[in-house]
Amino acid sequence: MNKAEAKKKIEELSQALEQYNYAYYVAHQPVITDKEYDDLMRALVDLETKFPEFRSSNSPSQRIGSDIPATAQTVRHSSKMYSLDNTYDVSELREWHQRIQKGLAGEAVTFVVELKIDGVSASLRYEDGDFVLGATRGDGVRGEIITHNIRTIRSVPLRLHTRKRADFPSMIDVRAEIYMNSKDFQELNRIRKEKGENLFANPRNATSGTVKLLDSRVAANRRLNCFVYALGVYEGPMEFTTQWQFLQAAQEWGFPVNAHNRLCSSFDEVIRYCHQFQQERKQIPYDIDGVVIKVNSFAQQRALGETRKSPRWAVAYKFPAHQVATTVRKISVQVGRTGVLTPIAELQPVECAGVVIKRATLHNFDEVARLGIKEGDRVLLERAGDVIPKIIKVLESPPQAKGSEFKVPKICPECHGPVVRENQGQVAYRCVNKQCPKTLRQGLIHFASRPAMDIQGLGQSVVDQLFNTGLIKNISDIYRLREDDLLTLDLFKEKKARNLIEAIGQSKTQPLSRFLYGLGIPNIGEKAAHILAKHFRSMDRLLAATEEELTAIHEIGTIMAQSVVTTLQSQGTRRLIQRCQQYGVNLTEPAETDAGKELFGKKFLFTGKLEHITRQEAADRVRQSGGEVASGISKNLDYVVVGESPGSKYQKARDWKLTMITEREFLDLVNVAVF
Repeated sequence: MNKAEAKKKIEELSQALEQYNYAYYVAHQPVITDKEYDDLMRALVDLETKFPEFRSSNSPSQRIGSDIPATAQTVRHSSKMYSLDNTYDVSELREWHQRIQKGLAGEAVTFVVELKIDGVSASLRYEDGDFVLGATRGDGVRGEIITHNIRTIRSVPLRLHTRKRADFPSMIDVRAEIYMNSKDFQELNRIRKEKGENLFANPRNATSGTVKLLDSRVAANRRLNCFVYALGVYEGPMEFTTQWQFLQAAQEWGFPVNAHNRLCSSFDEVIRYCHQFQQERKQIPYDIDGVVIKVNSFAQQRALGETRKSPRWAVAYKFPAHQVATTVRKISVQVGRTGVLTPIAELQPVECAGVVIKRATLHNFDEVARLGIKEGDRVLLERAGDVIPKIIKVLESPPQAKGSEFKVPKICPECHGPVVRENQGQVAYRCVNKQCPKTLRQGLIHFASRPAMDIQGLGQSVVDQLFNTGLIKNISDIYRLREDDLLTLDLFKEKKARNLIEAIGQSKTQPLSRFLYGLGIPNIGEKAAHILAKHFRSMDRLLAATEEELTAIHEIGTIMAQSVVTTLQSQGTRRLIQRCQQYGVNLTEPAETDAGKELFGKKFLFTGKLEHITRQEAADRVRQSGGEVASGISKNLDYVVVGESPGSKYQKARDWKLTMITEREFLDLVNVAVF
């Protein structure tokens, strides 16, 4: 790159970074991810290092943060609030450690590691023990005054705690991270959605908007939280020599200090901490995006010093992104087993938290309208719970995308049958053709799933071949399949064909509850299917039931009752049930036995992998013994069964002091012997 090209590129990067700074810090509407911003900043710094003559004093690389709104009341920080350099892999982290060792000439070093809370940095000032001032980081030198909103944060002490008057600091300025718990963020967005207000993209975005509100009553209702993480300026009798010593003193004064902070005597211990919380981040009840590593000794910190932007004695190790930006190539439509149409965003492939994502569900057409999403848009993508890709918001819409709003299809993309919105109060659009091939195929896959008839080997590819060759046309046809029929298909050899025929045969003995769930009746899930089967005991009695009889059952509402009657009274469903009965499928629910009566009314939740029994078999044992199986954590559970590698539900169960039992203890309860 020659000088002219370098100058032009530096100007382009500077202009872009300033625009992104304004969107993030002033408008509170970020348009790129942190990783993308950091990559652009690195590119700018690299060019300015190679061509220093083009580095301007107003370059984004020469300052922290961005402008504060002209209308804001500001204050000068008692000491500069630096940002941190970021590392994205262990090799970069070790390079930072090598620089620390070199800078300290081989001195022994200990480190303090802290979770990097994804929130808003602030300074809190106390005089004679009283809270007097709160300010945002702003540009690092001046911050926006937010004292009125900081006072609403219940975890922030308005007066410091001291054991002895002599220990009281006459003035102390601490640095804190303001954040919002995941649960409170979800509740906030739920309320905003009900009111028709714009949703916040993430907890950090919600926190940033909240701390700068003029009305502190609104801020108080949003339940912000705080962790103190650093000392700014201190005037008092104590002398702090280390970061760890300060954190201990801060806790005694009543400041909220993160319980996950750790003092590490070796850098290998630091690396293990980073790996631990990269794996456990989803179990933390607030967003974290990495780990902050600090040299513990204040004397060593002073020896290492700072650059204009960042301290040399601290660094942030960033986890793989939960959120990334990408482009919508196309919006397609999928047809589900009940005929419901679901819009799907086909994406420019992008890596997020270690997984390449190409598609993301848009849930329903109301969500498409709310997002205002169009083909060609640049969007912010999130892996919710590290698993499900979800589009959070539209970042940019190119000129060619304007006027090309996505329209709800009027005909089914699979069978070209009519599409209707059956109830104006619902969001679902549905293909009403009962013979839609996509609906039939998805319905059979659901029928064969583990919670339903549990037919192992009857997956998507097998179902597609069975339909494509005409061997089956509906659910009941699988019960007339023979081994010879399967051997005509590309996917099957003798053993695989024999195993599938055996699995189909075994499914005939499943109880009525599983058959009902497998039918895929709209609004009837696994739990409702068990309730219906337990009440009526046979399909004949259920077929004769009226809406009034159904709604008289506890937990069966009007919409559920209407779905059952409408589905079971249709001639197509009745013919299917009759054929299944002719092929020997059981359509009754076994009577409850005396065994396990002590579980009547007891509620169970399973978390983690079970060793001696499948999750489905365990749930069946509970229901057969009169108990209930919950899918979510709640305080009215009787037992939480903990298997190997339990998830976040385990931590909540511990916090709520629920009764937790091992897999073996559970098997004893349901009289299952383990050898």
